[in-house]
Amino acid sequence: MPDPDIYVRETASGQRVQRRAKKEGEESAQAGSAIRELPEDRGLQSVHVDATELMVYLDTAVSLPDDMLTKVDRASMGASLEARVPLLDHRVVELAWRLPLDLRIRGREGKWVLRRVLDRYVPGPLVGRPKMGFDPPLGEWLRGPLRDWAEGLLDARRLRDEGFIQPAPVRAAWDEHLSGRRNWDYRLWAILMFEAWLG
Repeated sequence: MPDPDIYVRETASGQRVQRRAKKEGEESAQAGSAIRELPEDRGLQSVHVDATELMVYLDTAVSLPDDMLTKVDRASMGASLEARVPLLDHRVVELAWRLPLDLRIRGREGKWVLRRVLDRYVPGPLVGRPKMGFDPPLGEWLRGPLRDWAEGLLDARRLRDEGFIQPAPVRAAWDEHLSGRRNWDYRLWAILMFEAWLG
């Protein structure tokens, strides 16, 4: 279990809480700034706030609306889709928050009670499968339809003339990626975005 202070300081939720609090000012009644102030500013050291509950709350109040749901909304609208998030129906959320923490999280397994219900109806390998993101197939794209574009941005002469990035390691990674010996998709993508930004 991560330390709640470190979680608030170093996670996406915590950083958003801090940014939101600064943006909204001290008089803000928003959840982010209220949670940020709980331990010190309001003198509630004697009130027990479970660290796990605090982190779950931060994810619910900050990460979901400011990050995850925003991305789902933009991606679905970009493809003219209407996305639904059935587990965020207010009745499901209210029920989940009323459940004791040990029914929601058991050990390192989240959504514990939901998984036990699913065990009745869904094959075990599907219930126990780890989360999978929606990463684009950058590796394939860089070897395929984006290859010429990337080759132009990663040209050794261009990189040398700009003087920001050493061409040799970039070219070595690009060659390894193209040959299929290594998958450098995200590292190459970061360089490509920088180069595209330079114009």
